[in-house]
Amino acid sequence: MSWWPLIKIVPVKTNIRFVAFAKIAAAVSIVAVIGSLSMAMFPFKPPCGGLNCGIDFKGGTVLELSTAPKAVDLGKVRQTLGAMRMGEVQVQAFGAPTEAMVRFQIPTGADPTSTADHVKAEITKVLGQVKFSRMDVIGPKVSGELFSKGLTALGLAIGLMLIYIWFRFEVQFGLGAVVALFHDVILTFGVMALTKLEFSLTSIAAILTIIGYSMNDTVVVFDRLRENLRKYKKMPLRELIDLSINETISRTVITGLTAILALGGLAIFGGPSLLGMSMILMFGIVVGTYSSIYVATPVILLWGLRRGDEEPEILQPAKTRT
Repeated sequence: MSWWPLIKIVPVKTNIRFVAFAKIAAAVSIVAVIGSLSMAMFPFKPPCGGLNCGIDFKGGTVLELSTAPKAVDLGKVRQTLGAMRMGEVQVQAFGAPTEAMVRFQIPTGADPTSTADHVKAEITKVLGQVKFSRMDVIGPKVSGELFSKGLTALGLAIGLMLIYIWFRFEVQFGLGAVVALFHDVILTFGVMALTKLEFSLTSIAAILTIIGYSMNDTVVVFDRLRENLRKYKKMPLRELIDLSINETISRTVITGLTAILALGGLAIFGGPSLLGMSMILMFGIVVGTYSSIYVATPVILLWGLRRGDEEPEILQPAKTRT
């Protein structure tokens, strides 16, 4: 498919001086991280601070209903729940036009099961014949455990990545990779706070996916840098970093664009329930690619590397057939 003209957008070989812009990128990253932390943490109100905390972490009830063969009147459902003072209410289409998902909070001191039954009765009264296919009640204790376990999963993932890179490369590489991961996670939280995307268990899964993608992209650059350290013993480290990034940039861009195209389709056709996750993942791919170039590798440049431990790699001539 080399005749396809769009493939020519990304050149096979580039000679971009990435390190020359490292100081500017560092300043931008520091400002973005501080701003993201400010938006995500303030105003500080448990359990999610400035994030738009979902029912998974605040507690509440989820109902899935169907009014087949007629479409669900979402406006009537919202109006009914609003009149019942159910706190934060979310009503959205789910799958077919005849299906909907309803999320609401349980009033303080009320019994979750009886409150949910009362809501179901009121929805049935307004819409007529309704079939409820799912009802999940999340109490305050369970939601608190979900929140703490979700944050523990994020911290454990970053810690395991540090150990992996430390053993595979050197401590400098591990530190650079972990700084990049923290950078990506904090900026993702900032975007969620800015856009008011719901912070839920689905968001935790999306952030864990971003951590994996960012680490994979960073390992590709680190692998090439380690190979070039063996080949070019006398080349300055700044030039080695530029060379390694240029040799992997086309693969990185094509992989990222492919993933973004797939996620774009998911965001457009997946409905409201998948829109937030898709947007988070697309942002994570972009910022993960950026951090591999301008966060992880500059840390190595600042720390420095020992160059005398490994012998230069000797390239063997290709064998020719006789």
